[in-house]
Amino acid sequence: MLLLKKDYDGEWFPELFEEGTTILIDKPLHWTSFDAVNKIKAKLKYGLGLKKIKIGHAGTLDPMATGLLIICTGKNTKMIDQYQGMEKVYTGTFFIGATRPSYDLETEIDATFPIEHIDNELIEAALAHFEGDIMQLPPIFSAIKIDGQPIYKKARKGKEVIVEPRKVNISNFKITQNRLPELDFSVTCSKGTYIRSLAYDFGNELKSGAYLAALCRTQIGIFKNEEAWQLENIIEKLSQVEKK
Repeated sequence: MLLLKKDYDGEWFPELFEEGTTILIDKPLHWTSFDAVNKIKAKLKYGLGLKKIKIGHAGTLDPMATGLLIICTGKNTKMIDQYQGMEKVYTGTFFIGATRPSYDLETEIDATFPIEHIDNELIEAALAHFEGDIMQLPPIFSAIKIDGQPIYKKARKGKEVIVEPRKVNISNFKITQNRLPELDFSVTCSKGTYIRSLAYDFGNELKSGAYLAALCRTQIGIFKNEEAWQLENIIEKLSQVEKK
């Protein structure tokens, strides 16, 4: 397995990507995971001439999130399921006292709630409800497919969407800074955990409301975002390879 971190100092040539690479990317805000994959794929196909290159990512990040995205090429695409199953670490910010239908900044505020009653004791009690295995209801604005179609497409049209709760595991969840109405957090969780749903459910436990105001995936298994390429930097690097 060839791991392309930002400090990789080996030689770059087209055959590397056909043989198999695992690339660590810091996904930019507002980009979808597929946007990032397609940007690199275009460089490999049309810049390096790898017309039949296999490429994919190991775990979606929402457009409103930043952070670590693992992209695999060539034979390393066989490792995608392995990467997806790894534990993940996120940091971010909950806004307390309001909700949004998407549970994040994608949609407008639909309700507001009091926060004057919230103190450190209540916050600690709420955190205790999200330890270990929990049942979580995914947001309707998500890429989960029902009848072959992502449910967010129906949600954006105002159509009714029914989703089933799923079991996920949270091994560590803490509030790192209290500056109400914002709470900064860190969470370590299993595959399939929706941090937007965690925000919404946490707001309910506080007897208020909440949505996800910011999110960064900082780690997947042993891989850390601080080791990742900025997308524009790896595109520039690939441009240098294609000129050889």
